[in-house]
Amino acid sequence: MSEQESEKQYQTSDIDNEVSHKRGIRSYVLRQGHMSDAQKAAMSEGLPKYGIEYQPEFIDLNAVFGRDNDKIFEIGFGMGTATAHIAKVLPEKDFVAIDVHAPGVGNLLKLIEENELSNLKVMRYDAVEVVNNMLPDGSLAGIHVFFPDPWHKKRHNKRRLIQTPFVMQLLPKLKIGGYIHLATDWEEYAVQMLEVLSGIDALQNTATDYAPTPEYRPETKFEARGKRLGHGVWDLVFTRVK
Repeated sequence: MSEQESEKQYQTSDIDNEVSHKRGIRSYVLRQGHMSDAQKAAMSEGLPKYGIEYQPEFIDLNAVFGRDNDKIFEIGFGMGTATAHIAKVLPEKDFVAIDVHAPGVGNLLKLIEENELSNLKVMRYDAVEVVNNMLPDGSLAGIHVFFPDPWHKKRHNKRRLIQTPFVMQLLPKLKIGGYIHLATDWEEYAVQMLEVLSGIDALQNTATDYAPTPEYRPETKFEARGKRLGHGVWDLVFTRVK
């Protein structure tokens, strides 16, 4: 299991009062986790500075960041280490990262402050609601979903995030030429991801099947350990062509 997968929890489940809403497709399972004092402080002080509040209406991302640059949307960021790294090495792009796991949100806010990242905003809400109600069509240059919960048991496979209905909700938000980058360390889920994306005419694979890991995505310590043990990691990068 990867570092991000072990630290973040999101898929389809019930939710607490902070982010409750109607039943339907959801992007996570909310589980409680211990928050350090630093993470608690980052939540209380950082969200007003670096957060975007949920609202049931489309927002202007250029206005949010104060510039007209490529916008990347990340669903589920674990403890935020990789997210902060990517924002730091790609300063020419703007990132909106979304998760509901409080320790992870607090940690990412802390990393934003420590690294003085002006190109990264955080949301604590269900990605499905945000995609449907806040993101205008054609507003994104990229979408990242790294190590989503694989739901190992066959009877739970239906809870997986990467399925055709959800990808079809994401697709209009991408500009023509925009990309979807997925990563997983669970081979059977990788096969499903490849089948789902390959089955959508508007998407084109950038590789024959699985893509080399793009330079911007860092290798986590759990990923490196898994590779040493012979475990695989699969990246998929598809672009919207129509």
